[in-house]
Amino acid sequence: MAKTAGILIIGNEVLSGKVTDQNSPYLVRELRALGVEVQRITTIPDDVSVIVEEVRALSARYDLVFTTGGIGPTHDDVTITAIAAAFGRLVVRHPALEEVLRQHYGQGITAAQLRMAEMPEGGRLVGEGDPSFPVVALENVYIFPGIPEVVRRKFERIRDQFRDRPFILRQVFLRCDEGQIADDLYAVLGRFPDLQLGSYPFIDKPEYTVILTLESKSPDYVEQALRFLLDRLSPDSVVRIE
Repeated sequence: MAKTAGILIIGNEVLSGKVTDQNSPYLVRELRALGVEVQRITTIPDDVSVIVEEVRALSARYDLVFTTGGIGPTHDDVTITAIAAAFGRLVVRHPALEEVLRQHYGQGITAAQLRMAEMPEGGRLVGEGDPSFPVVALENVYIFPGIPEVVRRKFERIRDQFRDRPFILRQVFLRCDEGQIADDLYAVLGRFPDLQLGSYPFIDKPEYTVILTLESKSPDYVEQALRFLLDRLSPDSVVRIE
């Protein structure tokens, strides 16, 4: 079985359309490449009660949870407080983070800036290297800010700890109508129920009109399903196989 993950995008700015979410597409691609199956992406406002509810649900259901947004010194940065509450923890100040902040801001550091040293009680700093750029985690929840460039830098530092057996992907490019192959796809799933089978139509590709994707963690399973599928398809419809 693949490791499973849920992604929680937190921010009024995303829900209002002021900002376009770039973090969930990035995390999905990275986690899939690591062999982790993302099963849910949810976008919610900067509301403590909503965050608490969603974090509890995702943490109980999936092996890994990744949150983005709501980390910082301003009034709408409530993610740390909410995640602590979701697990019945207090919010505490991490001494190493506080030291980094005091060195950065100097004697003029403000109470708001010191909020960035807070984390849920019992949480941990994940990753090696520069302590000024940590990933805070609590239980199976990994807490990221909302800035896409920062999310990518932070994730790159810890990505290998999530690595699982990779997904094996085969693709079949077809020139046909999806409705013509619907029965064939049902037949494949009837024979190979654990296969992840996708069918994606295109209207702007001169060479092909449908891409079929077959995925599993077992190379033999994918190859058997592929052979079964090809035996059912009209050879004239198959443009290429990758």
